[in-house]
Amino acid sequence: MAVQSGKDLLIKLDMDGDGSFETIAGLRATRISFNAETVDVTSLESQGGWRELLAGAGVKTSSISGSGVFRDAGTDERARQIFFDGEIPRFQVIIPDFGVVEGPFQLSSIEYSGSHNGEATYEMTMASAGALTFTAL
Repeated sequence: MAVQSGKDLLIKLDMDGDGSFETIAGLRATRISFNAETVDVTSLESQGGWRELLAGAGVKTSSISGSGVFRDAGTDERARQIFFDGEIPRFQVIIPDFGVVEGPFQLSSIEYSGSHNGEATYEMTMASAGALTFTAL
């Protein structure tokens, strides 16, 4: 696999609930993470005292985050609406030459900032709120 450009890792938002995904405007940095809790089943009978984990158990979670330049585009307005209305829409994350992760996420934080001699910026974080799918590219 060749080296990928970071600008190709895209976060897309379902704009109307009908699967019409648009890239969130102004993002300059994006990130997705996956986590799985472990379930420790170690006992006195565990070989050599080594920890044992229960396969397939535990809660799986994912989070998406991004930061960029505030543009006051349609996706910015939709993100604000999602946050204030407490909606849990579908998001897509395009991972270049790897695949597409899609599923419901809650917008858990939005931060706006700016300085007198710079652009207005924002940061957002989304937490998974249901089962995710992965489609290879």
